[in-house]
Amino acid sequence: MPNEEYNDVEGGLGIIARRVIAYIVLILLTFLCLFWFYLLFINSTRSHAELNRGFTLMPSKYLVQNFNNVIHGTQPIMTGMRNSFLVAALCAILSTYFSAMTAYAIHVYDFKAKKAIFTFILAVMMIPTQVTALGFIKLIGNLKLMNSFIPLIVPSIAAPATFYYMKQYMESALPHAIVEAARIDGSSEWRTFNTISLPIMKPAIAVQMIFTFVANWNNYFTPALVLSKDNMKTLPILIAQLRAADFLKFDMGQVYVTIALSIAPVIIVYLFLSRSIVGGVAVGSVKG
Repeated sequence: MPNEEYNDVEGGLGIIARRVIAYIVLILLTFLCLFWFYLLFINSTRSHAELNRGFTLMPSKYLVQNFNNVIHGTQPIMTGMRNSFLVAALCAILSTYFSAMTAYAIHVYDFKAKKAIFTFILAVMMIPTQVTALGFIKLIGNLKLMNSFIPLIVPSIAAPATFYYMKQYMESALPHAIVEAARIDGSSEWRTFNTISLPIMKPAIAVQMIFTFVANWNNYFTPALVLSKDNMKTLPILIAQLRAADFLKFDMGQVYVTIALSIAPVIIVYLFLSRSIVGGVAVGSVKG
């Protein structure tokens, strides 16, 4: 009996020690993740001269001035934010929806070219965007789509990585029996996909919408090739122009405020969609 009590005490201390280590690691990781946001906020409150003097952890008094300089500056920052949000939101919605539809077709239907199409879609992921950039620019030039959001939005519908994620999620979350039951009940394929399959896919859709939104919000390469008018440019282009300004016009305080403004919509979208992720996981655990 004493040996059993000793083993129980030792086991309890081991569990406590592991919990303490886990909490320490999590606190450290949280600090490392949030510290850079804090540093961004601090630098947003400092003037260009203060930023040149070095690093500090204490905020300054130039936040409002920097913000006003950004709003009333030479670069149309608010217009750029509107353009970026429009492009990123439409890309996220269209890419996720049509990728889910494609994954649904590959998952549910059986046809001869199924494996070949699946392999081809995966092979497209191996082709970098830069390889096709020259032909892409020539194509949209012939279609007279330069300085338009259409070349940024429409190609995003074909997203092999999003399709693959959706397909793998359907393998575990969407049994064929559910689709067959809906067909027996007289549900059309369109209704089955939109009212039965998509709600089941809500966690995967939320994850991919976050990834797609962030990727297109931060995208600099393609918009820089397509957009040249100031009122059409997205936020990453305008931030790059702020950083590339000549010595007399360069203001690091404005750059930090602009970066802070660019992060805010991404955080809002994540907080909005993360509830769907948590809710979907909770529902799945209850069903399980």
